[in-house]
Amino acid sequence: MQKRKLGNSALEVSALGLGCMGLSYGYGPATDTKQAVSLIRTAVERGVTFFDTAEVYGPYLNEHVVGQALAPVREQVVIATKFGFTFGSDNKQQILNSRPEHIRLAVEGSLRRLKTDFIDLLYQHRVDPDVPIEDVAGMVKELIWEGKVKHFGLSEAGVQTIRRAHAVQPVTALQSEYSLWWREPEQEILPTLAELGIGFVPFSPLGKGFLTGAVSADASFGSDDFRSIVPRFSQEALQANQDLVILVRQIAAQKSATPAQIALAWLLAQANWIVPIPGTTKLHRLEENLGGANITLTEADLLAIDSALSQIRILGDRYPESLKARVGR
Repeated sequence: MQKRKLGNSALEVSALGLGCMGLSYGYGPATDTKQAVSLIRTAVERGVTFFDTAEVYGPYLNEHVVGQALAPVREQVVIATKFGFTFGSDNKQQILNSRPEHIRLAVEGSLRRLKTDFIDLLYQHRVDPDVPIEDVAGMVKELIWEGKVKHFGLSEAGVQTIRRAHAVQPVTALQSEYSLWWREPEQEILPTLAELGIGFVPFSPLGKGFLTGAVSADASFGSDDFRSIVPRFSQEALQANQDLVILVRQIAAQKSATPAQIALAWLLAQANWIVPIPGTTKLHRLEENLGGANITLTEADLLAIDSALSQIRILGDRYPESLKARVGR
């Protein structure tokens, strides 16, 4: 697979990474560990070198799985993980915590679970309004000096936070949602990243499965599936947003591709410092997603897609009210 560098940094990764969250958290029961390890190792065999996890996924379970899977090939891959929470007694309540002393403890835990001496890319998972971002960046800078961390990242941060953090410790990558059905980053985030030389790692590049066309208009989700509380996956929204699926299917047919491959190819075509991290629990979906890196969309294709998208109104917020306040800070 082709490689890309995240912004102006020296961090080179495969053009598509693997988001590992769904193997342990967020979309129903955790995948059997043996199967999850097999899928991650298959991704390595197919040329993927960039793997994304976080302590909150489980919590902790996903880092254990990723660490086990990648230990035999540690020097060949780039591992990204995240800090920024403490957890209630039941391990379900997520409490923002980016105090410097907690960051250090979180990193020590991640290193143990990931079976590694260093973290390639360490993200602040969500901006903590109670801790100045300069203090966060300063602690990550210390960890970089100590060799425990190689690169600093932010997730779902706003423009001013990005600038303030970058002034203390260069930010290698921002991770936020971006896809054919969530294009808000184009307004302020992408121009800022281009200016500062920061890479962009879109999560949910397939719209949490919606852009694959596999989510029907009458789909329902269990209580252990995050989509059950997402307004964009309400019955009304699923039905209203089918026009987008129809459009992506039409483009896919023209390119002899699948809708998922078109969605990923579109993201890759936006800039050469963008590295999507689609996730899956299924080997055949992994193979399908990786095929998106081989699809070329011309300038004419992209203009046609933009024109068609401008005629489609997407219904529903991407987060419930309770989580909206945690993004864009």
